[in-house]
Amino acid sequence: MAGWRRVLLSAASLALGVALVALMPRLVGADWKGVWRILSGLDPGTAVLLCALWALGLWAYTYVLTGSLPGLGNGRAFQLNAAGSAVSDLLPLGGAAGVAVTFAMARSWGFSTAAVTVSTLVSGVWNVFGRLLLPAVGIGALLLIGRAPSRELAFAAGTAALVLLAVALVLAGALRWERAAHALDAWLGRLAGRLPARPARLLRALGGSLLRIREQTLDVLRTSWLTLTLGMAAYLLLQGVLLHACLWAVGDTLHLAETIAVFALNRALTSAVVTPGGSGITETGTAALLVHFGLDASAAAAAVLLYSFFTFLVEIPVGAAAGAYWLVRRSGN
Repeated sequence: MAGWRRVLLSAASLALGVALVALMPRLVGADWKGVWRILSGLDPGTAVLLCALWALGLWAYTYVLTGSLPGLGNGRAFQLNAAGSAVSDLLPLGGAAGVAVTFAMARSWGFSTAAVTVSTLVSGVWNVFGRLLLPAVGIGALLLIGRAPSRELAFAAGTAALVLLAVALVLAGALRWERAAHALDAWLGRLAGRLPARPARLLRALGGSLLRIREQTLDVLRTSWLTLTLGMAAYLLLQGVLLHACLWAVGDTLHLAETIAVFALNRALTSAVVTPGGSGITETGTAALLVHFGLDASAAAAAVLLYSFFTFLVEIPVGAAAGAYWLVRRSGN
């Protein structure tokens, strides 16, 4: 019965995502006719450029995986990322299923369960760093060009950016130095003593988890932190460039700081677990911010749909092809 409930939940979540995408142009003040007119006018050269940026971004991310799993080549890392992402994108809370696919593929290539576990932890931590730093950079960019509506909101936004940056630095310090990790664990324990039972348990568990993650991943972090960092930075940079290219492709662009802010919001909204990959929610929120920054509603909707095609939709058939290739090779051995 529980399995049927999960199937129904997944189907309802996917239907909600499709419905939100279908409604997105109207929600931001456009219509599908205007959006289609823009998208159908794209020339082949532009399409090739966007495809190249998308492929370069995925290739950059393979260095996060090769850094976290020594001995893994870039080609197999590409397969691993593509297949896992396809599963994650199809299901709400699909991360667990994506991890299961990652384990199955990596184990079939001879990697131990312990090594794949460490790889999952390390790549997950670097993704957390990205999700913490992107909003901070986006907020900072807007503050630099004075786009906050009021001083009060500017102060609140600046405080939020500093908090996110501080959290990222504290986590980095705890992973780098044992004394910092134990100090953070002790501080979380003292803070937990002042809170109600449920949040107190969560804080104590967080401190303990951080110590375990550091202990398990220390060898990989010592040798591969630069590869991991450069790979993640290149991946995020190319994803941002792809967004800018999508805006240029539909005939509109933004100030650099605004583009950074839109990119940060887009990546943050993909964490919404209501729909697979945040589909529908991500597109609507991103298009709304583009319109707020002065873009024509039809151009904003077209750019967002184009960007989502490369960062979400196309990953599903590519991931399916990667998974099928792995199954064929596995059955042939």
